[in-house]
Amino acid sequence: MIDQMELGFAARRRRQSQNRASQRQQRAQWWFARMRHVVDAAMEWAPEQPPRAEQVFMSLSPGRR
Repeated sequence: MIDQMELGFAARRRRQSQNRASQRQQRAQWWFARMRHVVDAAMEWAPEQPPRAEQVFMSLSPGRR
């Protein structure tokens, strides 16, 4: 009887994809934690005052009224 050696490539791929998914999740968690920190540290800005009203006169070309 001949025994066949089984190579475990599928398990290695599965482990690698799980590692990549885990790393991707860690990066996402870091990114969102950083963005929450940025938002929490943001300053409150007073709204800008509206500009003063300005009256503009339009001059017509000579001969037109």
